[in-house]
Amino acid sequence: MTDIRPSRTGVEAASGTAMLCRACGAAVRHTVIDLGMSPLCESYVASENLDQMEPFYPLRVFVCERCFLVQLREYVSAESIFGDYAYFSSYSNSWLRHAEEYVAMAAARFGLGPKSRVVELASNDGYLLQFFVRAGIPALGVEPAANVAKAAEERGVETLVAFFSPEIAHRLRSEGWAADLLVGNNVLAQVPDLNGFVAGMKLVLAEHGVITLEFPHVERMIEENQFDTIYHEHFSYFSLASATFLLARHELTVFDVEELATHGGSLRIYARHADDTSHPVTARVGALRGREEQLGVHTLAYYSDFAERVKETKRALLDFLVQAKRDGKRIVGYGAPGKGNTLLNYCGIRTDFVEFTVDRNPHKQGKFLPGTHIPIYPPAKLEDARPDFVLILPWNLRDEIVKQLAAVRTWGGRFVVPIPALRVW
Repeated sequence: MTDIRPSRTGVEAASGTAMLCRACGAAVRHTVIDLGMSPLCESYVASENLDQMEPFYPLRVFVCERCFLVQLREYVSAESIFGDYAYFSSYSNSWLRHAEEYVAMAAARFGLGPKSRVVELASNDGYLLQFFVRAGIPALGVEPAANVAKAAEERGVETLVAFFSPEIAHRLRSEGWAADLLVGNNVLAQVPDLNGFVAGMKLVLAEHGVITLEFPHVERMIEENQFDTIYHEHFSYFSLASATFLLARHELTVFDVEELATHGGSLRIYARHADDTSHPVTARVGALRGREEQLGVHTLAYYSDFAERVKETKRALLDFLVQAKRDGKRIVGYGAPGKGNTLLNYCGIRTDFVEFTVDRNPHKQGKFLPGTHIPIYPPAKLEDARPDFVLILPWNLRDEIVKQLAAVRTWGGRFVVPIPALRVW
């Protein structure tokens, strides 16, 4: 294991009472970036509530100088955030392809079949498990949002509506669901009680079972200026080193890692019981750990200029929008993702710049973005409006969206992405 030593250079020390690191329990006092006050990114506003007070919370990111987990304070409970949720994974074609390819790979690599057990934590609308079900591999989802779980059940995916915990892990094992493959895609970041969650994974994992976890790589967030991936629903931001440290506390060993293009740059880590020798540690683990160490991910200095680069991104986007409006141009948005709400609220962009946005998710249509109150319409609204510029808020799906919106070119419209740097084309 890499020797992680604290450094006291380059990152502002936060004032006030220190929070405790949700991974290692050390006092956390060092601020990476302060994005001001922001609403919960998935708290879309119904028209009848537009005159109601909207809660805003500090969006301030810290880094632990012991284990270097990047994290936020918990202002709102996970139950409040995820009890009824507006995010449905199946509305992204590229994400569905990603899930289908993963299922084919995992089934082949780990020899999964009719006698295997696959469990996915935060299984959303069954976007991934449906492919295991079609392959005849028994699969169970654990999903806290009842409205989303209902969509999974309609796809034929058995789903337990619950927040995963050691208690739920014991229940699953007692009901015959010791997992040969335990999947967690983009859930670890959304867990306030990391140690309880990972303890539960240890309990439910079969003797020779495998865990795969996917999460945005903090290295990509810092290197590519992806500040909009920061929001209250994401409590933590992981490097390979910080994830390995967390799992090792619960006698789980990371034996392989892949770098993925999803969500602007993610990791997929593979883990097993520490005493299970059936999966040797691959060279990819050491190589990525070495790269992180060389970059300085385990030092406070690594995070020191992130805040200033984010400010410059804000200035560049606002400069463009101000000039476009002065030139009489019409600007609308595409998508209503959580990351877009961080961007718009931090930059102070409202309907004076972006008239409306469109989204394929009918659960968001007819509502308004939190904080900015930009209205959300179905995609057909673009054809009616024929804007000069379409601001792509889920920039990580840029290629998929540009292909979907090829008609925008026919009236001379252009696309704008703000991250990692402003681009208009």
